[in-house]
Parts: sequence; C-alpha cells; structure tokens
Amino acid sequence: MSAAPQPRTDVAPGPAQPAEPRSARRSLALALLAGAAGAALTLLAASRTWATGTAVLAQGELPRSVTGSDVTGVPGALAVVGLAALVAVFAVRRAGRLAVAALLALSGLGTAVAAALGNSDTSALREKASTAVGLAGTDVHRVTHTAWPWVTAVGGLLLLAAGLLALVRGRHWPAMSGRYERTPGGARGPRRAPALTDPDRPEEIWKSLDRGEDPTR
Repeated sequence: MSAAPQPRTDVAPGPAQPAEPRSARRSLALALLAGAAGAALTLLAASRTWATGTAVLAQGELPRSVTGSDVTGVPGALAVVGLAALVAVFAVRRAGRLAVAALLALSGLGTAVAAALGNSDTSALREKASTAVGLAGTDVHRVTHTAWPWVTAVGGLLLLAAGLLALVRGRHWPAMSGRYERTPGGARGPRRAPALTDPDRPEEIWKSLDRGEDPTR
C-alpha cells in the first residue's frame, strides 16, 4: 500500500486586507466629529457672557454684561461657514475638495483668532454702558472676563483640525454618488437606452408610439 499523501504546507496565505480604506474611514470620522463639535461649540460659546463690568452713575453703580456676539460676530459667522464647508467636502472632488477643505481650515483659524482678540476687548462693554447711562464715553470698572472666549477658540481649533485633515486625507474619502451629477450636455447622469420593440407584438408598438419613439428603428 502506498503512503497517504501529506498535506501541503507551502500554500501562500491569502492577501491581507488593505489598511488604506480603514485609515480613510477613521480620518473621515475624526474630521466629521471635530468639525461638527467645533461649529456647535463656537455657536454655543458665542451666545454666552464674555465679560461683565460696572458703570458708575451719580446714583450708584450699574452692572453691565456682554455676550460673545456683542463683542464680535466673526466667530459665529465663521462657524456657519465652516459647517457648510464640512458638508460641501463630500459633494466635490479633486481641486474642488482641496479648495473647500482650505476654506474649512481658514474658518477655524479665523474663529480662534477672533475669539482670542475678543477676550480682552472692552469696547462692546463700554458701548453698552454708554447706552444705559445715556452719556457717550462712559467708562466701566471692575471688568471681568469669563472662559467662554477660550471655549470659542477651542471650537475654532477643532474646525481647523477638521480642515487640515480634509486637506491631507480628503483625497482618499468617498464622494457623493455621481448618479445625480449633470453630464456635459446638461442631462442628469447617463440616460437609459430605450427598450427594444418587438414588431410582432402590436401592444409594444403602441407603447413605443406613446413614448414618442419610432418602432420601425
């Protein structure tokens, strides 16, 4: 009797799954999370009190406070722009995606800079005190600043991080389906070829006539 065949041990292992798609999905999820959190944090912080102070009157003292939107409207506006750019990243490809990603990064940078500058700005507080007192140039005393400007700056940095991720890794991210994109001729996507008409079936001829097609072709 011949010996039983031995199992082969030199079979090459199957191809390993590529790491690139997994890395692209991770960077995409991170950018989405950072961008959405940054925009939400900025919009929330802009509506909170940034500074408080006291205007001195002949009858006593009048406390005043200002919100982030009173100090500067730049962070709130740039947060909306950044959020729109974050969505638009998935609607464009190639150079368009790079341009939108750069806009997202710049909106985050502008938000952080505007928040840092607004932290020490007391002009809005003095203006509100002057309006309440009725005298131009009214000064405010015992000015205190809250932490909300720095929270706004953190939101801007998150938007900046999302934009930088889109710039570096965006070329590997998926885009919206092209089935609804317009072709160069103006039609939406590839047109479906007309169904062939069977000349031996009269009902098919009438259907093709109803569709405006020539059944003799």
